[in-house]
Amino acid sequence: MESTGPAQRPWNTPPLPQEPPPLRSVPVELRVSKRLLWVGGAAYPLQNVARVYTLTIRPRRKEAVAAFCKSVLITLAVAFALTILGIASALRDEELAGNLLNVVWIVSVGALIFFFVEMMSVLTAQSHYVLAVETSGPSTAVVTSANRQHLDQLAGYIAHAIENPETEFQVKVESISISPNNYYFGDNVNMYGGNGNVGMAGA
Repeated sequence: MESTGPAQRPWNTPPLPQEPPPLRSVPVELRVSKRLLWVGGAAYPLQNVARVYTLTIRPRRKEAVAAFCKSVLITLAVAFALTILGIASALRDEELAGNLLNVVWIVSVGALIFFFVEMMSVLTAQSHYVLAVETSGPSTAVVTSANRQHLDQLAGYIAHAIENPETEFQVKVESISISPNNYYFGDNVNMYGGNGNVGMAGA
């Protein structure tokens, strides 16, 4: 951890552990400067930070399977209903009915493949141990790292910076894409930007 100001070590804790190997994404900075917490290009006033905590977020696998089954049932119900209508239409125009049935089942198979891929993206997703920084507004910054001790101590440094206006520091982090729709976040967490958010991976 690099100090850029007269920061004190909070609560006599040891220095941050050795940085873990970089993850897959582009490195960005997480820093505290002039009463602002910067996570990449996003700034959070420290006086607006309501809570700093760590937790493990896990993929919503049960919900993904349930949503897939529901989508399959609805798709097949619609396909069979249109097939019955197509068979009835065949009594008047066999060629038109045949074309309708082809379109219905091609679209249905495509939809089923899409739903399956969507379910598998959740089932194969990994759990992440994260540090969440909630503000008094709707925004929440999320950082993660393969080193849990790194996150636990980083939470202490941020909490110390909230109580000590003179504290400044910065660490390198890396960004990863995490959709809050696919993960349990423990408490209700309103992440900055709504859907398809980008969490920050600690390096």
